[in-house]
Amino acid sequence: MLIGLTGGIASGKSSVSAILKRIGHPLIDADQIARDVVEPGEVAFDKIVSHFGKAILKEDGTIARKRLGAVVFNDEAEREVLNKIVHPAVRTRMNEQKEDYLRQGFETIIFDIPLLYESNLFHLVDKVMLVYVNKHVQLERLLNRDKSKKDEALKRIHSQLDLEEKRMRADSVIDNNGSLEETEKQVLRTLDEWDIKPPN
Repeated sequence: MLIGLTGGIASGKSSVSAILKRIGHPLIDADQIARDVVEPGEVAFDKIVSHFGKAILKEDGTIARKRLGAVVFNDEAEREVLNKIVHPAVRTRMNEQKEDYLRQGFETIIFDIPLLYESNLFHLVDKVMLVYVNKHVQLERLLNRDKSKKDEALKRIHSQLDLEEKRMRADSVIDNNGSLEETEKQVLRTLDEWDIKPPN
């Protein structure tokens, strides 16, 4: 079974992914892959530099994310160009990792995809596990985590699809408003309901 693990910003998805990893399920991290595929030497890196120019590079030759972000943030066409380079590279790498885990004999693979809903990637997975928190908890955790200003934090929360909406299409909702122990119980209960055994 391929499980899509997702949530909202500061909903505590990394806590749930840590629980699943500890049980022994392999985890494919979309965010990490998105960073890996734009490293020097990668095809996507070459395409980005040839389109956006060397001005987006740091002195060490890697991509200055903030500089590139500033270019695409207010320009829909440029953002589209970047997405058309990065997204296929990410999907290819995710698929390679999946095939590798299947060859190793794993029966359950977790896809950690923060923007699963926003990018409409339901076709990649069999089930969706959503990490959910109330709005005020989400805001509080984000403010504490990033030490950001309230209006900035709200802007980041609102740039994603509302967690209430995400609940509608989730196969399992992990309520992460409480303690880590309560969260872990829910994760284990979900795996049990889905008849997923820990890997040997």
